[in-house]
Amino acid sequence: MLAIAIVGGGHAGLQLGIGLLQHGYAVTLATDRTPEEVRTGRILSSQGMQHSALQHERDLGLGFWDDVAPRHDFIAFGLRGEDGGRAVSWQARVARPGNSVCQRLKIPRWTDELVRQGGVLEIGAVDIAALERLARRHDLVVVATGKGELGRLFPRDAARSPHARPMRALALTYVAGMAPARPERGVNFNAAPKIGEYFVMPAITTTGACEIMVFEGLPGGPMDCWDDVTTPAQHLARSKAILERFFPWEAARCRHIELTDENATMTGRFPPTVREPVATLPSGRAVLGIADVVMLNDPLTGRGSNNASKYAAHYLDRICARGTAPFDRVWMRETFETYWAARGRMITEWANRMLEPPTPVMQAIVHAAEHDARIAAHFVGCFDDPTGVHPWLFDRAAAEAMFGPLPDVAH
Repeated sequence: MLAIAIVGGGHAGLQLGIGLLQHGYAVTLATDRTPEEVRTGRILSSQGMQHSALQHERDLGLGFWDDVAPRHDFIAFGLRGEDGGRAVSWQARVARPGNSVCQRLKIPRWTDELVRQGGVLEIGAVDIAALERLARRHDLVVVATGKGELGRLFPRDAARSPHARPMRALALTYVAGMAPARPERGVNFNAAPKIGEYFVMPAITTTGACEIMVFEGLPGGPMDCWDDVTTPAQHLARSKAILERFFPWEAARCRHIELTDENATMTGRFPPTVREPVATLPSGRAVLGIADVVMLNDPLTGRGSNNASKYAAHYLDRICARGTAPFDRVWMRETFETYWAARGRMITEWANRMLEPPTPVMQAIVHAAEHDARIAAHFVGCFDDPTGVHPWLFDRAAAEAMFGPLPDVAH
């Protein structure tokens, strides 16, 4: 029986580990937190997921929240105008609904499932020395966490990482008591040109149903305003103040919101980065990175958990197809490059372009979608299949070949 070690107990590592157990591999998962520490800790992400990524979980029997998590039946878009109101407003139903399950629920439950299915769980900090010990004992080591010195093992790929600095100041706020925008549930995405973005989605967390507020402010701008916030109450007040100032149509829904719990806030910033997928340990042994370790995108396009699920499914297929052949460096790089070619490059390009000022064709598409349901539906569908954004979102001729003439939008 081949033995595989996974370092990191997040989404990608756990999904891959459980999949490998179901295919007859011996799996050790090393993580620095117990399930209870995750369950009672701070929120970790917004983790809005689309159908095809969720299906990979369901294929492994991991869709434990399908009957209780609020569905994402639509994606709506609002664009702030110069007068402070909505200059553009439209929505489209998704073909198949998504959801968001707080990782404080998902990770502990999946960790228990990994152990139940025969996986070995090792709790403790993993440094280079520990990684060497795992590499000696296993046929393959997959690194699913970039914390500390482990992240520095994987050099930045400058050619695939156009942004060397953070492009947004980020904040998350989990709340209860938000008024619904519509009878059905979905994701509301809002953009304020030259200021930032705000999107909000229904979810389930440790306290039950909630809404997740995601703030993305341009560095140095008025939504880059979290550094002086020191308490959960201040964080909630700042969240509401941003909406009142820049997204008043969303502020109207938030008159009576409260934090779901004292750990329901998060702030941060990071440069979106692609890294070399294969790292070399001091002994000369090679280890393989996965998901955010090697392809970390800004959450603006919602790729984090979706990408983790699809990465794990791809690696599972590649490992199973390898049979008893060694997991050498050539195979490791091919495993990453085949994912990059199939979807990683397009996911990353889309995420990075959305962080830059919108091009005239992107502005035209956003405006045209308000009056053309075909454009709105196609745009929304790209969140489930991001390969659909190419080339039409970036090329006027390609967009007009699909949908006819686009309007000229002043910018």
